[in-house]
Amino acid sequence: MTELHELSALDQWLALQRGEFSPRDLVDHYLERIERLNPDLGAFVTVTADAAIRRAENLESVVSRTSPLWGLPTADKDLTQRRGVQTGFGSQAFTGTISHRSDEIVEVLDDAGAISLGKTNTPEFGMYGYTESRVAPPARNPWDLSLGAGGSSGGAAAAVSARLLPFAPGSDGGGSIRIPAAACGLVGIKPSRGLVPAGSGIDSVGGLAVKGPIARSVADAALLLDAMIARRNGRIDHHFTLRAPDDNDGDLLGAAVRGEGRFNIGVLRNSPFDDARDIVIAPEASAALDIALAQLSSIGHGMEEVALSHGGVYADAFRRLWQISAATIPVADDSLELLEPVTAELVRGGRQLGAREVMETLSIMSGFERSVIAQFSQFDAVISPALGQLPRPVGSYDLENPDENFWQQVEYSPFTSFVNVAGLPAITLPISETSEGLPMGVQLIGRPGGEATLLSIGAQLERRIRWQHRTPAIANR
Repeated sequence: MTELHELSALDQWLALQRGEFSPRDLVDHYLERIERLNPDLGAFVTVTADAAIRRAENLESVVSRTSPLWGLPTADKDLTQRRGVQTGFGSQAFTGTISHRSDEIVEVLDDAGAISLGKTNTPEFGMYGYTESRVAPPARNPWDLSLGAGGSSGGAAAAVSARLLPFAPGSDGGGSIRIPAAACGLVGIKPSRGLVPAGSGIDSVGGLAVKGPIARSVADAALLLDAMIARRNGRIDHHFTLRAPDDNDGDLLGAAVRGEGRFNIGVLRNSPFDDARDIVIAPEASAALDIALAQLSSIGHGMEEVALSHGGVYADAFRRLWQISAATIPVADDSLELLEPVTAELVRGGRQLGAREVMETLSIMSGFERSVIAQFSQFDAVISPALGQLPRPVGSYDLENPDENFWQQVEYSPFTSFVNVAGLPAITLPISETSEGLPMGVQLIGRPGGEATLLSIGAQLERRIRWQHRTPAIANR
């Protein structure tokens, strides 16, 4: 007999609509799995079981049964505030802090009928591509518990991969959805800047940080992304005049289910960090790309090699942007000892930058954005490795030296951050497994507002490879 957690999120929603089981049944099922498996995974830092049960029991009276996520369990990344729940931001500086308000994305997902089971693990203020902090156990990779789940949405990815959740929202300011999704064998979507009103990136430093989904399949990711976009009468309720292009062709789930079209795809093998560092791509990462290219060629897509020109200024500018982002962390200068050493040094460095240097950095990145869009404009999508290396062991990052820490992260994920700077959409797809059984994936980068194309290509690959049926051993406990 099929267990509830073995069903896709979409199949769970359809079964709820048919009355085959109730939201309470589903919540109880996942809460039992969390209680049993989370101690080994470090996926959740807070479990709100009582609140989830109350909501499940009362859901039909407060949210329409036909709402897009009705009855589906999910969780909030611990950078997201939910009223009445502790929000720790992965930091000692906020240990025990109870939120007095909910962020907009929480309200959006609640209105869609989702049921939050708690808070997922994240590194301090989501600043890192791994999920290890002083305040919680590390988020571990369900495929090998000695390895990290990636970050900063590492807890969310670990939970989805181990079937503690059907899917989960994350946030991505430099790869924080795509890195853990790739490490844990999942689909992760970084939307176009401006597409998700409750997490558009437009109001973040450099326009980097957007909100998007992590899921087991392309259709499940599209289902959650549609709910996060929260169209009203088919239209997106944009909060800014600046917005991502939208073809108004209906929900993205349709594109993910149909999986139609033939496209012109660029093949990217270099990164904007190459001039500053000797970036070595692991053979397993290259092999995943080759497998994807062979499948795309057999489908009938056109493909052409493309090299990213970046002027040799990207690495220094992005590192300054990292510092500028850290400068906004809400911890006073006389309390920086509460922060982890690397975070504290980033905050100090960012706060020492003058206005001229900040504006010059933002100007460089704005020019880079225009350049990338122009270079990729001849393609419907551009494909690259998702990560540069195999998933890294827990404890392998330097937690004292910001310079070493920065380059360790760059070497692990050299292809993700520039997509945030350019504001483009991207999806990671778990194409293959290594001889040790670890997932390896590719990244597809789209045109501004090109999510439907990425979902279509992803669905075509998924039909052939069927990664959604791969399961780490811990998920079968």
